Amino acid sequence: MIIVPVKEGENIERALKRFKRKFEKTGVVRELRRRQAFNKPSVVKREQKIKAAYKQRLQDNED
Repeated sequence: MIIVPVKEGENIERALKRFKRKFEKTGVVRELRRRQAFNKPSVVKREQKIKAAYKQRLQDNED
């Protein structure tokens, strides 16, 4: 459960923005969307390989 304490005299929009940020960090919506459709294991592996290659290229370019 996400708890966002509202400070004295704080704007409700600001507290709501903090709540949304905390909620986004939990990854609930992302996980829900991922589970809506089945992905074949081969497709998941291919996407992971592409992502890893991309990260490696970024890291190599940084050095």
